[in-house]
Amino acid sequence: MAVYSGTFDPITLGHEDVARRAALLFDEVVIAVAIAHHKKTRFTLQERLDMAAEVASRMPGRVRVLPFEGLIMDFCRQHGATAVVRGIRNLTDFDYEAQMAAMNRKLNAAVETVFLLPQAELQCISSTLVREISQLGGDVSQMVSGAVAARLAPKPLQA
Repeated sequence: MAVYSGTFDPITLGHEDVARRAALLFDEVVIAVAIAHHKKTRFTLQERLDMAAEVASRMPGRVRVLPFEGLIMDFCRQHGATAVVRGIRNLTDFDYEAQMAAMNRKLNAAVETVFLLPQAELQCISSTLVREISQLGGDVSQMVSGAVAARLAPKPLQA
């Protein structure tokens, strides 16, 4: 089983692509949505879980969505995961994710980190940019699913 974790605020087509391809590689994938007390999110935890569940329902294989708090390696241990899937869009992502993978290996050597690149046309998409473009009235229909785009009507950040 693999875990694909993130804040997913919101889940983008890039996230979907990585999760879909992970579902083809592993017998089960858990999309672990971070509670994220450490940062302000545009969407509540329940909204982010709901969006991820909508996306997961269209994926091949067994894909579940669960919330998580704390260290992802603890979550992996609790759920019997053998891998963490991370999406890499560019060298900046790689530098950060390689450091995190090394630290995670120190915390739980039984869990391997697997890097997946989203399709080339999706590599420029980030949740941060999607939120900003949407907030300014821009079209995000090529960056998120229709269901997510519908939820992106301007709304304030969560406290």
